[in-house]
Amino acid sequence: MVKFGYTILYVENVEESIVFYENVFGFSRKFIAPGNDYGELITGETTLSFASKKLAGENLKDGFVESNLDNKPFAIEIGFITDDVPELVQKATSFGAVLIKEPTAKPWGQIVAYVRDLDGFLVEICTEMK
Repeated sequence: MVKFGYTILYVENVEESIVFYENVFGFSRKFIAPGNDYGELITGETTLSFASKKLAGENLKDGFVESNLDNKPFAIEIGFITDDVPELVQKATSFGAVLIKEPTAKPWGQIVAYVRDLDGFLVEICTEMK
């Protein structure tokens, strides 16, 4: 059996990132490892995790491409479903997210918006697909 367990974002400050996602999306902290190099949030069946860039560098000896707001986002996004996209976008930006695309109605009826989090990761905020 294979199960999608978690996504790990390599961030500058694990505690700061966890606080951002707690404040904006209402997730609960599962834990932060001693030294603040790794932490997880309870987000449902799949865990959203954060590792410090320092820890990532120790695990990936050849390095990695760092996410930051000075560069274009990676060709990947994390998505969160809500009933009120404009409200959640406003909340995200009030906690430091950068607005990329205002809420837009898609032809299939979904409302979709994009922000970038504190480390520049692309976050889709959308209504549920019906």
